[in-house]
Amino acid sequence: MSSSKGNMMKRRSFLQAAATTAAAFTVLPAGAVRGLEANSKLQIGIIGCGMRGPWIGEFFERHADSKVVALHDYFQDRVDEAGVKLSVSSQSRYIGLNGYQAMLADPSVDAVAIESPPYFHPDQAVATLAAGKHLFLAKPIAVDVPGCLAIKDAAARANGKLSAWVDFQTRATEAFQGAAQRLHEGHIGEPVCGQFHYYSMPMPMVCKDDSSAPGRLRNWVFDIALSGDIIVEQNIHVLDVANWYLQGHPIKVRGKGGRKARTYCGDCRDHFLMTYTYPNDVLVEFSSGQFTYGFSDLCMRVFCTLGTVDSHYGGDVSVRGKSFSWDGGRTNTIYEDGAIANVKRFADSIRNGQPINNVDESANSNLASILGRMAADSGEEVTWDEMIAKGERVDAHLELPEDGPFHVRERPTYAP
Repeated sequence: MSSSKGNMMKRRSFLQAAATTAAAFTVLPAGAVRGLEANSKLQIGIIGCGMRGPWIGEFFERHADSKVVALHDYFQDRVDEAGVKLSVSSQSRYIGLNGYQAMLADPSVDAVAIESPPYFHPDQAVATLAAGKHLFLAKPIAVDVPGCLAIKDAAARANGKLSAWVDFQTRATEAFQGAAQRLHEGHIGEPVCGQFHYYSMPMPMVCKDDSSAPGRLRNWVFDIALSGDIIVEQNIHVLDVANWYLQGHPIKVRGKGGRKARTYCGDCRDHFLMTYTYPNDVLVEFSSGQFTYGFSDLCMRVFCTLGTVDSHYGGDVSVRGKSFSWDGGRTNTIYEDGAIANVKRFADSIRNGQPINNVDESANSNLASILGRMAADSGEEVTWDEMIAKGERVDAHLELPEDGPFHVRERPTYAP
């Protein structure tokens, strides 16, 4: 088992130095990384070995002619479990807070998929690009404004040299692409207002302990600092589509959030109700709940002067109007199919020497989610410009042993 050495770089210090270090790093030119030779497999490193990391790794191996060759997670039991599943040698399994740095120093790794808690994404993503590795990044890309801007800057500097791709399943799905195309072509007139919501049942806890630092890390999705809150970590799916459909980011938002139903773990809110204002005074009603037994729907709807786009993640997608009708069909398997499409496109871009980069639009969707959280925090209207100018940082105050404890994961459970 390999582990990281030395003292942990504090995240605050990292982000404060990001602008300086990003300007200094050099990325490898397209085609210079290993693994682009004919008939060779793309070699993948994965940061984050919880539920999604090994899942994405399997997609790379099954659908993108790739091999997972290195793994990193804070917890040894997780990296070992993933290592057995993906047949990664013990010498290429890294643990601790900074163990991923040893992975990035391995010249055999062509690309890195980051599936760790979002709080750590800026450190890991900027370092990945600085090491000359292609970047496949889970949403959200960050939990705060400085993190989003650090990744945007690093990806901009790597543009044309390295692929930097954020895994939004909706944008990779033909039905949503067809709806966006017909909306943008003007078949149903101009957007007037929108209705976007995200309702689902609670997510499972990973372990009963959610107060100690290791327990918070295992249950990170319930922790505001580590996840960004549900509006950033989960609801970003529908807010990303709002930005996509309306071809821009919101100007301002007003609304509230609360915590009434899911009070048995963490500190995240379980519902939000917001009104976003987009360019051309297009109002978007947004709401969410992550406690709704008996009802689940991710709805993305735009009302236009001559018709309506009505799209659902995992459901029907259509465009209906006064004199226009289009049916995009159902998207029952979007969660898996969208991820596979993104993995394949990412791998193909590396092999073809034609890097792809969607970080800028992804960061704007992330920032739209943070904007809503800030409005809920303050109880007041918050503008986009105010959010950027304030540059609010999130600090998890997470005190963890550098090398990572061995801790057997308990079976998931919904509520006590």
